[in-house]
Formats: sequence, C-alpha cells, structure tokens
Amino acid sequence: MGHILIVDDDELIGHLLGRMVQDMGHTSQWVQTLGGAREAAAAGTFDIVLLDVHLPDGNGLDLLPRLMASASAPETIIITAAGDPRGAELAIGSGAWDYIGKPVNLAELRLSVARAVAFRESKLASRRTATFRRADIVGGSPQLAACLDQAAQAADSDAAVLITGSTGTGKEVLARAIHDNSRRSAYPFVVVDCAALPPTLVESVLFGHRKGAFTGADRDRDGLVAQAHRGTLFLDEVGDMPPDAQRIFLRVLQERRFRPVGEDRERQSDFRLLAATNQDLEALAEAGRFRPDLLFRLRSFVISLPPLRERRGDVRELAMHWTAVLCQRAGLDPKGLSREFLDILEAGEWPGNVRELVQALDRAVAAARREPQLRPEHLPRELRAHAAREALRGREAPPAGAAQGPGLPTFAAFRRDLVARGEREYLTSLVERAEGSLEQAMRLSGLSKTRLYELLRTHGLRLNP
Repeated sequence: MGHILIVDDDELIGHLLGRMVQDMGHTSQWVQTLGGAREAAAAGTFDIVLLDVHLPDGNGLDLLPRLMASASAPETIIITAAGDPRGAELAIGSGAWDYIGKPVNLAELRLSVARAVAFRESKLASRRTATFRRADIVGGSPQLAACLDQAAQAADSDAAVLITGSTGTGKEVLARAIHDNSRRSAYPFVVVDCAALPPTLVESVLFGHRKGAFTGADRDRDGLVAQAHRGTLFLDEVGDMPPDAQRIFLRVLQERRFRPVGEDRERQSDFRLLAATNQDLEALAEAGRFRPDLLFRLRSFVISLPPLRERRGDVRELAMHWTAVLCQRAGLDPKGLSREFLDILEAGEWPGNVRELVQALDRAVAAARREPQLRPEHLPRELRAHAAREALRGREAPPAGAAQGPGLPTFAAFRRDLVARGEREYLTSLVERAEGSLEQAMRLSGLSKTRLYELLRTHGLRLNP
C-alpha cells in the first residue's frame, strides 16, 4: 500500500483522484497549492505525488527538485494540459516518473500509478544492499535486488563464484563489483578471456615465461595467475576454455601453485577466483566438453543474472542512466526521454540484454544530436517495427468471448478465459497457503514481488504488505 500526495487546485479533480487512489488500496492527502505541497512534502512521507503543473501560486514543476531531494524521494506523475509537449519534455527531463494530459484519463492514470508503486516497492526492497557499491549496475527490480543480495554475500567471503547469464546481462560488471566490495579490492582484478586463450601458448599466458624459454620469448614475463596475486582472477566465458587449459588450470586451483615456462621452481599466487559463462556447464560436462572436477571447483557460489526481458522494470532507469552517460561522453547537453520512446524500450525483447539496450540508446543519442528530447524516430528501425507489430497484434486480437459460431467462442477467447480461471484458483490457494504473507507467497510461487502484485490486483486478491 502506498501513500500518495495529490496536488491539484480543481476540487472536482482532487476528489476524483482521491477516490481512485482509495479504490486502488492506497492512502492519499490532497492539497490545492504549491505552498501546501511544499509543507506536506516537508512534513510527511509519500511514495507517489500526482502533481498538477498550473497551480494558483506557481508552476508545479518547480516542486520537482525539492521532492527528489526529500527523505522519501517519491515518484512524481505530472498532470499537464493536453497538447503541451514542452511541459511533458520538461517533466520527464526533470526526473518525473510520467506525465498525464488533461482531461485526465483515469484508466491511463491508474495504470501509471500502479507501475510507479510497483517500481517504488522494488526500489525500496533493494535498499538492504545499499552498502554494496554497485558502480555501473543500474536497476531496482526484485530480480536484480536478489542478485545483489547474493553478490554482497559473496563479497564477504573468498569462495569461488560462478556467474551465469546470457550475453550482455553484465556478468563482468557484477564480477568487478564483487571484487570492489571484497577485502581484495586494493589489489588487481585480472581478466582471463577463456575463448581467446591460444592453445599453443596457454601455459605462457596463464603462468608466464622466462627469457629464452621458446622462440620469441625475448624477456621474462609474468602470467595472469601471478598478476592476480592477492587480488581476483576472473575467468570470462569459462565454458570456452580449451580442454588442455582446463586440465592445467585445475591443478592451480587445487594447490595455488604454478611453474612459469622455462623456470625450474614453482611459485605461489594467492588469488580469489570468479568465473562467468553464458553456457550450461553441466550439459557441457555430460557431453565430455568440460571437466566435472573443474566445474565442482568453480561453483562454490552461483549467481544467475536474469535477462533484461525478465526485469523490464529496470528498463526506464537503465535508459535514463545510460542516456545521461552517453550525452556526457559525446559532449552534448542532457536529453529528456519521451513517454513514447520509453514505451518502445519497455516493450522490446532485448535478446542482447543491457548491452543491446545501450547500443540502441547510443544510436538514438547520435540521431537526436542537438535535439533536447529522444523520441521514437530516433530509435533503430527494427525496434520501432517490433513495437508497431505488437500494437497491431493487440488491436487485431478478437474480444474475449467473441464467437465464430452459435454459442462457440474463439479458441483464443476460450484459452484466455481458461487461463484466467486457472490463475485465480492458483492465487486463491496461494493466499491461503501463505496465510497472507507476501514473503511466503513469493517463496512458494517463485514469482517476483512486482509480478505477484500485478496478478493479485488483476484478480482482486490481496496479501499483507
């Protein structure tokens, strides 16, 4: 349940919004002036603010910096006059969550409030990992928060960590964050690109060599294992490590000892091991392409990064963060992001995950160049085409219950009704089994908090906060 501040001088709209908020299961406070909003924001804690732009004593946008700097830092939804693109641009560019045009469409506003509340809940849930320095890890979704919880635990130990996830999910970024938060942070973070290890020079690259050990060895050189002494050794895409390298490296992991090529005596290296892969190592081991004993050594602690399509709640925050970064790199003024632009991003499938999103934003910033706001036309054509296809598919879908013959619904309508009934029966049983506990319901169902709340709202069910 959220606490929502309504700022609007129109008495009818104020009462209407208050009733809508109450029907959604939230509490509200209503003020009619900019001064009243300042006092309320200073005295109370709010999750969401519904803020009118045109107020008797000033412009509502002037309140945004104060709201963002307040202790509760609520998400703000701007209510602006229809057909005022400049107002919308300023609202989003100033950090507002969303903007809604007047006359207010309650269905649209209800959806925006529900999304903002879900985002707020996930962001607050992630605060328990606030002491974990995140660097370039952006997002507040429950899925990402769970990974950061695990990363914070891993940073407190020296156990080997295996990070799994598809390409572009940020496995190396998370590995660096674990290193930066560990007791070894003052020492090197050394990356081994397992896919690029040359089969004939594996030992030289990993362990180093002495001058004259082989043709072209014109001087002594330390290998990657020696360079990682007292720090962290990161095996990137470890599933691509050549078989000979797997055998050689296993002994190093067991004994933390190695012999440079051309040297008679062994040396030691005290390193912490992190590894990452986008492959199923167990399947590779069963197929004889990865050593089971090496896999056993790697996975003392496993963190699975979800693909971006499973953490869509982070897309908006990622887009705002990386747009600011890309504008700064290009020497451009900060740009706002239109709601239509964000809608297309949030609807994307992103098979390349965060990396693909950043590339799309880079192209959009380059296309917009001196324009103050990113709009759909600045995005790659394939993204706009995907969004158009999805929108068209939604419009062409037959209404629920539409019949093709006497008394017979379409198959799509039948399936939707069947799924809806099944969902409600399952959720009803889940609420009973969980005895109203949100944490218990999440554990039993395997659903994220955001998805669980969305389903419960759809079927009119509730859990304890």
